[in-house]
Amino acid sequence: MDVCSLALFLKGRDPKMLAELLDDNEELASESGGNNSSVSLSKEEDEEEEEAVEVKTDGLANQSLWNQIKEIMMFTGPATGIWICGPLMSLIDTAVIGQGSSVELAALGPGTVLCDNMSYIFMFLSISTSNMVATSLTKQDKNVVQHQISILLFVGLTCGFLMILFTKFFGLQALTAFAGPKNAHILPAANTYAQIRGLAWPAVLIGWVAQSASLGMKDSWGPLKALAAASVINGIGDVVLCTFLGYGIAGAAWATMVSQVVAAYMMIMSLNKKGYNGFALSIPSPDDLLEIFGLAAPVFVMMISKVAFYTLITYFATSMGTLTLAAHQVMVQTFLMCSVWGEPLSQTAQSFMPEFLYGITRSLAKARMLLKSLVIIGGILGLFLAAVGTSVPLLFPNFFTPDQTIVREVSSCFNFSSTLTVC
Repeated sequence: MDVCSLALFLKGRDPKMLAELLDDNEELASESGGNNSSVSLSKEEDEEEEEAVEVKTDGLANQSLWNQIKEIMMFTGPATGIWICGPLMSLIDTAVIGQGSSVELAALGPGTVLCDNMSYIFMFLSISTSNMVATSLTKQDKNVVQHQISILLFVGLTCGFLMILFTKFFGLQALTAFAGPKNAHILPAANTYAQIRGLAWPAVLIGWVAQSASLGMKDSWGPLKALAAASVINGIGDVVLCTFLGYGIAGAAWATMVSQVVAAYMMIMSLNKKGYNGFALSIPSPDDLLEIFGLAAPVFVMMISKVAFYTLITYFATSMGTLTLAAHQVMVQTFLMCSVWGEPLSQTAQSFMPEFLYGITRSLAKARMLLKSLVIIGGILGLFLAAVGTSVPLLFPNFFTPDQTIVREVSSCFNFSSTLTVC
């Protein structure tokens, strides 16, 4: 699972509670009542009473380890579909454009850095929304949940419009500095792709907030339906605009942009069906901003580090020439497609942990069991994805491009970094 995200989720919580959660030998205290007198319970009586109380809990709280794993899979299955839709759209763009032009395939490298990599900086919106909504729901306060959703939607919309302005006025300069003088011939295609995709920034960030709110409510099917529809629109749009109408990289950008707007609208409508107003916006107060900052700051630093790392790799690939950059684009999109599979496990922790830490079904023993289940699933999933991430570029390189020079570049690479998916 995404251990970093789980650690950030627990960061700032009560240190004593965190110590109890991680100490498997810690015994839970229980009380006995009746006749206004208290007695000391033995260890055996403690365990019997704890079991009697836990039987009354709902959801994952009354599950055995195996049943809990199955329950987690029922939530993470649709959630996995949610997380892979974004990389899948970029992978579709890579495959379709690569069949038509090696130069445009190379242009996707810096283009996706400006569109996709930059978007991960705003992952703090997703993490903050899930945490705040899930924690408030344990207190059964719907008004607070609505207020939190409204202020986060406002923050997302504001960041989205700021990114439109950045892409419009500084996009070409950023791409020029990134690509360097040796790759000036790919700049027009890269800038076209970035400018069109940039129009969807507000929809992307609002969609993230609405999606995370639904996941915080333990609903993974609503967002999955929205992103499944968006992926279909993107795939059909790519084939029609690029293959049949010959719009190339611009057609791929329009297809992706439209699909992201549709996804955001469907996310909001899914939120409305749950009794919340996804179109309501509220300007956050200083206290609201402080609460968001408390959750978002560690996540922001972590995501900045990741974005800087992957951007630096693409920068070095860019300096090696067009063909190497095109091969790198194939490899990095394959890696990203695999790496996001651990995110649903992180989302599961953010959605279910508050119930055990703060809710009426508070149980540190069950929180430890949930943590154990997530680690087991994450380990198995990581091994599987390591095999897939290594095999696909080696066995099916022609899926992305017919250019044999690029195919040889791809085949010479081994995506061993996918073994780090669970971390």
